[in-house]
Amino acid sequence: MWTKTVPVTALIAAISLTSGTAHAEPQTPVGGEALGSRGLVSPQGVKKPPKTKATSYVIADVNTGQVLAAKDAHGRYLPASTLKALTALTLIPKLDKNRKIRPSHNACNQEGTAVGLTPKGTYKVDDLFKGLMMSSGNDAAMALAETNGGLAKTMREMNAEAKRLQANDTVAKTPSGLDKPGQSSSAYDLALFARAGLANPDFTRYISTKTANFPAPGGHYQISNHNKLLWRYPGMVGVKNGWTSKAQGSFVGAATRGGHTIVVSIMRHEGYFWEEVAKLLDWGFSVRGKVTPVGQLVDPLPAGLPAPQQQVSAPATRVTPAPQPPLLDTAASKQTDYTRTVGSVVIGGGLLFGLIWLGYGIRRRRRSRF
Repeated sequence: MWTKTVPVTALIAAISLTSGTAHAEPQTPVGGEALGSRGLVSPQGVKKPPKTKATSYVIADVNTGQVLAAKDAHGRYLPASTLKALTALTLIPKLDKNRKIRPSHNACNQEGTAVGLTPKGTYKVDDLFKGLMMSSGNDAAMALAETNGGLAKTMREMNAEAKRLQANDTVAKTPSGLDKPGQSSSAYDLALFARAGLANPDFTRYISTKTANFPAPGGHYQISNHNKLLWRYPGMVGVKNGWTSKAQGSFVGAATRGGHTIVVSIMRHEGYFWEEVAKLLDWGFSVRGKVTPVGQLVDPLPAGLPAPQQQVSAPATRVTPAPQPPLLDTAASKQTDYTRTVGSVVIGGGLLFGLIWLGYGIRRRRRSRF
């Protein structure tokens, strides 16, 4: 059994997906009836999950797909760099990891966090994926998109991959996760991305690598994974964290203990979330296999298969998913964070802000921290 803080009129129902019409809404939220609630849904008979400042989160068992607890699971928010998990999922199967490329000036000059690509350098695709998932390089994201045949093609394929995974809350507008009007994802979708990625050995290798040598003209430098829990949390596998000043903090991560893996995804956290995520993971491990799940991480659709038709013979009680917050488009259009990372050097947004007002003429640019 599960409890809820917002009324839900039925227990978990069979998944009823959209009809073939382009703008039809599902009768039941993907993953089950309870996941349409904007409030906390958690199982009975055990203590509730630890408190978190995240607006939305999901705790799930990767092995079984069971959602153990959730809050506003389908609420749509700016994903920031957690969207890079979808970029990697989409492009890893398409690109030869041993292929060598020379990035364009456009890729090297991307705003926000960078791994430090230069047009004079030559990089393997494998290096670019490390830069993408370890250092959250927006330059690496664009270089991969251009290697895949261009930005437009890559965005089409990323959105198609999201639909295949049944991540229907996700609209990708950038390969890096930099805020852009219309872009969105949800804690539920981030958990789907993590589960799909953990089934791919290369994806798992990139997200779990703590440090690596990254090519540079005439040598190399060391890059580090931005996921702090890789050093702090026993069994941490990794995945992706993100932050912009308008999206605020987002994270999706998985850890393994005793042969079982728990995933936690959070969105729109106002501050430092690492300790809270660790406690949510601990809670997930403590209740796994002992409680009735509140929902399910659905399996991907078979390749080439259209979304299933709505089940009209047994309609489910409608629960309206959380509406897209008005902040999505306005936040994306006003993104003004300044932090930039090159290699292992971070320039703080506050310092740059001060320099601007001191008249040093630093040009304002949109930034993402992670």
